[in-house]
Amino acid sequence: MSNTASRKNRVLHLSQHIAAAGLAILASGCAHTQRTETMQPPSLADLKSVSPAFERYTTQTVLAGLWKRPQLSPRDRSVVTLSVLIARGQTVEMPFHFRLALDNGVKPAEISEMIAHLAFYSGWANATAASGVAKHIFDERGIGPDQIPPADVTLLPLNQAAENQRAQVVGESFGAVAPGVVEYTTDALFRDLWLRPGLAPRDRSMVTVSALVANGQVAQIPYHLNRAMDNGLSQNEASEVLTQLAFYAGWPNVFSAMPVFKDVFSKRPA
Repeated sequence: MSNTASRKNRVLHLSQHIAAAGLAILASGCAHTQRTETMQPPSLADLKSVSPAFERYTTQTVLAGLWKRPQLSPRDRSVVTLSVLIARGQTVEMPFHFRLALDNGVKPAEISEMIAHLAFYSGWANATAASGVAKHIFDERGIGPDQIPPADVTLLPLNQAAENQRAQVVGESFGAVAPGVVEYTTDALFRDLWLRPGLAPRDRSMVTVSALVANGQVAQIPYHLNRAMDNGLSQNEASEVLTQLAFYAGWPNVFSAMPVFKDVFSKRPA
């Protein structure tokens, strides 16, 4: 056999080996996804058997305390909490909180839009993971396609002056650095995603701010917190969003965000 033929055979053998390995990994990943979707989160009894203190904090401090505070509606608390779970890919608590959100008045259409929105603000994989869990809960609740927004919808009116100003600032700052990012920011985010009517502008902003705090992205908070308050989120509600986030995103992320919130609050008109 010639050297050329021998090399071709080795390449063919290697390609077949890689393809087989790829199929095995894919099958393993699919099996893991199926297990994740069907796996039930630990019960309160399970928590107590592992950490009685954690179970007490869960039942008394969080469920019977935090979630009952009147400063933010149960619906809004569900929106904030789901935003954290989706933004951080924390699927273990998603089944409970998808069900709770529906019980608290979050519409299936709003959950659908939250997942699409957070794909841009926390990454595609996190939205993909959330979609798998949401599909299971939607099927369980009998939620069909008629309750989910289609891909193409009539968009909300665009505030042309504000959008022109935003696009100009971003273009001048970063157009030479990453023109593709600037282009998608304008076309996909602010002239499409943010104008979809399935999630109110106030709620879209609250979802975005929650995700930013949860992932420690404080540099982006001033613009989006101001936008949230322009869209109808009150200062008292924004303050309570931080309280909810302390438990679901962790104290360090919230303490990192509080000086930014304080600065935004101080600079807004009374």
